[in-house]
Amino acid sequence: MKKNIVMPRLREEMRSGVLCAWLKEEGEAYQKGEPIFEIETDKVVNQVEAAADGVMLRQLVEEGDEVPAEAAVAEVEE
Repeated sequence: MKKNIVMPRLREEMRSGVLCAWLKEEGEAYQKGEPIFEIETDKVVNQVEAAADGVMLRQLVEEGDEVPAEAAVAEVEE
């Protein structure tokens, strides 16, 4: 099933974050709990882990882009 992964809201006041690095490339499979990208907020870098097994279909933002909280960053197949 195709699904969008969104920029997580790590705390209530978070409005956006910078997608620092993709840890999975398009077409690459990943397992639940495996980190798939990194985000920076207030100079802290956090890894975002997969909620389920899947395949990265399409990255919707580039590394270095500032992304609003809860906006789609990738399309995946779960």
